[in-house]
Amino acid sequence: MDIQELHKRPPYGMIAILFFGAFVAFLNNTLLNVALPTIMEEFNVKPAVVQWLTNGYMLVNGILIPASAFFIQKFTNRKLFLTAMSLFTLGTALAAFAPFFGVLIAGRMIQASGSAMMMPLLMNVMLAAFPVERRGTAMGMFGLVIMAAPAIGPTLSGWVVEHYSWRTLFEIILPFAALALMIGFLKLKNITPNRDIKVDILSLIFSSIGFGSLLYGFSTAGDKGWGALEVYGTIIVGAAAIIAFIFRQLRMEDPMLEFRIYKYPMFALSSVIMVVVSASMFSGMILTPIYVQTVRGISPFHAGLLMLPGAILMAIMSPITGRLFDKYGARMIASIGLAITVITTYLFHKLTVDTGFYHIMLLYTIRMLGMSLVMMPVMTNGLNQLPMSANPHGTAMNNTLQQISGAIGTAVLVTVMNSRMETKGTELAAAAAASGKSLNSPEVMKELAQQATLDGITFSFLVSTFIAAVALFLALFMKRVKPPKTDKAIVKKFQTE
Repeated sequence: MDIQELHKRPPYGMIAILFFGAFVAFLNNTLLNVALPTIMEEFNVKPAVVQWLTNGYMLVNGILIPASAFFIQKFTNRKLFLTAMSLFTLGTALAAFAPFFGVLIAGRMIQASGSAMMMPLLMNVMLAAFPVERRGTAMGMFGLVIMAAPAIGPTLSGWVVEHYSWRTLFEIILPFAALALMIGFLKLKNITPNRDIKVDILSLIFSSIGFGSLLYGFSTAGDKGWGALEVYGTIIVGAAAIIAFIFRQLRMEDPMLEFRIYKYPMFALSSVIMVVVSASMFSGMILTPIYVQTVRGISPFHAGLLMLPGAILMAIMSPITGRLFDKYGARMIASIGLAITVITTYLFHKLTVDTGFYHIMLLYTIRMLGMSLVMMPVMTNGLNQLPMSANPHGTAMNNTLQQISGAIGTAVLVTVMNSRMETKGTELAAAAAASGKSLNSPEVMKELAQQATLDGITFSFLVSTFIAAVALFLALFMKRVKPPKTDKAIVKKFQTE
């Protein structure tokens, strides 16, 4: 289909099918965390083993998302969607009826192999279907899908696990996944251009080892500590493999992932801002539940309810933010959003052991409002500077960096929290002993642990405040851009518009 004709008549029906499939896949991402203790008990596995249900899912995403640029250029969007949804549906069925733990792990990894392609695929269809001046609104609707699904996930899973078997989580998803696959088979057409490119096996190996190892290393650092060979060993191996991967891509005429897109200054700036914002955002999503459940003693289900309004508001704001982006550009909106994020993150630093439930809910909701004004405008502004044929590489790069920076930010801030907790715990124990309190008393030790945990969490929020402030400073340098018609530096490799 001609690009001008496509822009005049965007294929809304096809995009709706992709949205439905993506919503089902993204909803699955946040469903399982609450059910892990129940699964651990049923299959009689240890915490370190059951974590592979989330770690394995994350690793498959880390391996496949960087390769998504190759798949999107090589295959039609119809073939990719049908393959992705078929894998996701098969994985969901395996997980729902898993007779033992190994089958459940296999089901989750097959699910991940399908869902990993959904976000890059949908983003590339959106970028192809809409002209630059309407992309903000379109990407805002995309944001509604990717934010609404995770918003529902934790609360829904908390309720299901309390009343039904953990298998119900997969049984709920299965018919919707099958429906999305059937509708896609009957109605989906192809609109994205394809090229006859060949996969470079060595690049795929370097990418898989590099991104997979890096994600795994940072994601397990908070639990096992930076001194564990499993952590620093995998990070070193991952970093070495990524360096080898980058050098190989720069020497190739037709690379798997094009790093030369960083010669576009606004795309490069948007990538840096997204890395910083992701580190701050994902860490906040981890620290808040720890505070709510550990310090305040609120149940997991009510902790999910506490975070639900913020997640729903973030989803609702996505299309609104998209329209604002089309009208005002990224700098003003992102700067306002980051200012809100900095202020609310600092206020989280002021939490106490008896901060009210609704006060925490309001603070978290306003913080999510700030975040909703940042991610989509920053990402879209950067992608707008790329030639259309470079979009698969831009979206693959953004999605990969977002995952890695989220893992790194979470690992660093959880480590900061644990270190601060240990230091504060030692100080409090010494002070309690000096004042004549018995350290053998369960009540005294519980109070000391609560105070130490609170201090660790609030200090981590203070660090997160400075991270968000860096993103705010960088956002001031953003400019509104349009894609070039051609680019001599990469014209040999990219199709021109």
